[in-house]
Amino acid sequence: MIKLPRDKANDYTREMAAARRRVVSEASGAALEHVGAFSFDPAVLPGNMEGFSGVAQVPLGFAGPLLVDGEHARGEFLVPMATTEGTLVASYNRGMRLTREAGGVRTTVIDDAMQRAPVFVFRDARAARAFGDWVNANFATIKAKAEETTSVGKLRNIEQYAVSKMRWLRFDYTTGDAAGQNMVTKATRNACLWMLEQGLPGLEHFALAANLDTDKKHSTINNLHTRGKRVVAEATLPPRLIEEIMHTSAKALYRARQLSNMGSLLAGAVNNGAHYANGITAMFIACGQDVANVAESSAGFSYAELTEDGSYYFSVTIPSLVVATYGGGTGLPTQRECLEALGCYGQGKVYKFAEIVAATVLCGELSLGAAIVADQWVAAHEAFGRNRP
Repeated sequence: MIKLPRDKANDYTREMAAARRRVVSEASGAALEHVGAFSFDPAVLPGNMEGFSGVAQVPLGFAGPLLVDGEHARGEFLVPMATTEGTLVASYNRGMRLTREAGGVRTTVIDDAMQRAPVFVFRDARAARAFGDWVNANFATIKAKAEETTSVGKLRNIEQYAVSKMRWLRFDYTTGDAAGQNMVTKATRNACLWMLEQGLPGLEHFALAANLDTDKKHSTINNLHTRGKRVVAEATLPPRLIEEIMHTSAKALYRARQLSNMGSLLAGAVNNGAHYANGITAMFIACGQDVANVAESSAGFSYAELTEDGSYYFSVTIPSLVVATYGGGTGLPTQRECLEALGCYGQGKVYKFAEIVAATVLCGELSLGAAIVADQWVAAHEAFGRNRP
């Protein structure tokens, strides 16, 4: 049996990483030369991963400048994007040029909430309903118990959902500059332990999580009630710029938007846009985000209008953008550098980062949409996106 070595005293060293690579190399015949080439001290990794053996290097480029007119992000930004997809950085560059010459992307964070959703099972529906009333009456104490575990997280409300004799409580928190999934789990557990100690009449079963928080999954409830940051990015584009830069017209973009809306409805898709996930994933990898949160973060709503003067108004709404500028992977060396390049590392910066992500998504949507309408999509991939080994 193959066994990877561990050092209980100090597992985060270059020597231990090399020892594990040797085992893999001997078992597989793979050299792992590039996997073993990294610049940072493995001692920074406890809490971020286990069994460190090397790195997966993802090419990184900067798109922009992106001009943002936000409440937290204002000015021009060079956006780090880590990807292996040819044409991606070039496409976002083009969308950023269009919006920059049109005056920038206006961004607004309109909601902020992170959840954990335990379920309580009672002997019957009446006992479950009575429990819901009890939760409402005791919200202040439940809030205080939850916040005993965190100096940052604040319980703002508890949603309630009833099915049969079950009642889910969806605890909604603000979590400062952290994404906050672990924070809210610990806080909710503390509150629920206090609740269970009160001798809830008719309680048969309890589970700290039962999938209504939809962690790392898309859901309609996220679309309606927010998970992470709910952000809107919008831009109004004059017809002249659309023709000069995108080689199409505002009317053609608008017609294509209506066709895309119908196609999304027909497919039962969770997003009527083109490729929100591309920009979000590339930024998440570069900036130390939990990449699995792309599952909920890439859902969204694209909306367009033709204005009276013939301009094209376009917006994207991301209802569940799970981002952080503090904690998690944000403090690792290369990820921190990318956040610092945006002026988004550390406390007090998460809304700024959310606005930049949303503005980047909008630019990517405009560029790909225009490429499809102008029949440049295939040609662009042939020129820049076909890496034939």
